[in-house]
Amino acid sequence: MSAITMDTDFVAETKAADRTAPQDAPFFAARDIHAYYGESYIVQGVSFDIRHGEILALLGRNGAGKTSTLRTIARVDKPSLTQGEIWLEGRAIHRMKSFEAARAGIQLVPEDRRIIPGLTVEENLTLAKVAPGRGWELERIYQHFPRLAERRRQEGVTLSGGEQQMLAIARALARDIKLLLLDEPYEGLAPVIVQEIERILNEIKAIGITSVIVEQNAIAALQLADRAVILDTGEVAFTGTAKEVLDNADLRHEYLAI
Repeated sequence: MSAITMDTDFVAETKAADRTAPQDAPFFAARDIHAYYGESYIVQGVSFDIRHGEILALLGRNGAGKTSTLRTIARVDKPSLTQGEIWLEGRAIHRMKSFEAARAGIQLVPEDRRIIPGLTVEENLTLAKVAPGRGWELERIYQHFPRLAERRRQEGVTLSGGEQQMLAIARALARDIKLLLLDEPYEGLAPVIVQEIERILNEIKAIGITSVIVEQNAIAALQLADRAVILDTGEVAFTGTAKEVLDNADLRHEYLAI
């Protein structure tokens, strides 16, 4: 069966399905999700839960399906979800388009950050607040991101890599956020900037924002996270606490090469 046929069948099934979440549903749940890029089968039956206020580290080798899983949860056009369910606070995210998922509280910070050229730091933040579902006010953002306060009049794309990462995270917090999805937040950053991003993520954790972090620096992600899911070729190979992964050298070597 082609991916196109499967996607048509999936839409028909979800329209006919019950639109309420199970009574015992957790804060967030992915249930047997399958997703394709064209004919390429990438996310192969992934399932996991997240409790409110947790940070989940979503780990695996290159090509394991981590970014694709994040994009599927955020309901972006590619990859295409063909089977499974995604629930957030009882809402059926799998039946939404990306802008609807964003309004429901899912905010994706992609690896390339997507800073808008031609706009200052403050304009990037203000633009994020235009649509309904506003989050943190600018004053609160600048309290947590003092570097951005110093550069509020600077064009966003001229910031350093670490400052652009801060802006991308701050822009997500400018929305009404329930689930923060972070794709490689430490990628290409100097150790001192990684420490600054870690400080910000710890502050976000302390105020109870639920997050999923995909990161090749698995040790750093595990030290931040409460629990971990390890993917291997699009499937879940391990689910447990972050400490279990940190304490299990054989597991890290087999699935993370560390």
